[in-house]
Amino acid sequence: MKKKANIPSQDRCEMFAPHRETVTALSQDQIDSETIQKTAEIFKVMADYNRIRILHALSKKELCVCDLSELIGMTPSAVSHQLRILRHQDLVRYHKEGRAVFYRLADNHVITLFQEALNHVLEKKEKIEQS
Repeated sequence: MKKKANIPSQDRCEMFAPHRETVTALSQDQIDSETIQKTAEIFKVMADYNRIRILHALSKKELCVCDLSELIGMTPSAVSHQLRILRHQDLVRYHKEGRAVFYRLADNHVITLFQEALNHVLEKKEKIEQS
């Protein structure tokens, strides 16, 4: 028998009775471990205050490292370090123009992921302020 978690009673079923048909149907559509791990890594990388600031700026416009540095108040070296982490997860891409390196969000998936998370927070904040 499974050990019960220490969860308040209003947050869990009063008795353990899984819906077998639902569980069986959903068990056919599980995500493999490698995909789960890579997805978790993306969220871990995005779960950083300065990287969110960088992603927000890049969601508006392609920017060079110097622009990002000035905008968010970090050294170019620190910004480059954060961008390297984002690039490793394929969240941003870059190109060089002369001596400048310009960054942008990698694709529409990244834009959507970031924008939906931001919208979720802003919507909740708006509901609280209206209360």
